[in-house]
Amino acid sequence: MRIIPAIDVIDGKCVRLTKGDYSTQIIYNENPLEVAKAFEDAGLRYLHLVDLDGARSSRIVNYKTLYNISTHTNLQVDFGGGLKTDDDLSIALENGAFQVTIGSIAAENPALFLDWLLACGTDRVILGADSRNRKITARGWTEDSDLDVLDFIQKFENQGVELVTCTDISKDGMLQGPAFDLYGEILDNTHVRLIASGGVTSIEDVKRLCDMGCEGAVIGKAIYEGRITLKELAELC
Repeated sequence: MRIIPAIDVIDGKCVRLTKGDYSTQIIYNENPLEVAKAFEDAGLRYLHLVDLDGARSSRIVNYKTLYNISTHTNLQVDFGGGLKTDDDLSIALENGAFQVTIGSIAAENPALFLDWLLACGTDRVILGADSRNRKITARGWTEDSDLDVLDFIQKFENQGVELVTCTDISKDGMLQGPAFDLYGEILDNTHVRLIASGGVTSIEDVKRLCDMGCEGAVIGKAIYEGRITLKELAELC
């Protein structure tokens, strides 16, 4: 299973939110590159980089942070947040994104999402299936839809999607454990390669997600708050 530490960026700084609420912002480091290098030095290979300014403004904003990390580390960066147009996608790829996570566009403009999937390939485009009370959300988790998360994933699996990152927003940043039941339901009813995100609190959570068959686990606040150490993650890798 892929161990994927997360860096969320606002104003070029490494921050974390709780349940996607921008008013809960905590700055953990003013230099995301420094954080990324610490991940790499610990032996980790992947990074989930989220442009929270981009998610809120519906256009890519923190591409310079992406560029700095991609050119100064060997981390494989999965980038998301604010990818709304062909230009946004090009900017992300040109600035070093190894993969892109697409959520809002998949919900709002499925045809464009499928165009990107065809153009970039199923190994580089990750479907972002973020939900609140099982309903898919968009635009930086500020807008709820009527789309059930499992139906959403199954629909795109039938159209070629292989990689899915799923976040239960009620778990995000709460340090109370992931949405194991939801992930189990997805794994039982699809064949997608599932990346679990949100609520990972302990190394035991990571091991359980691995045992369930998840492709990867995104880990954020638990690292910054010292609940999970980089040494533990490196040993697990």
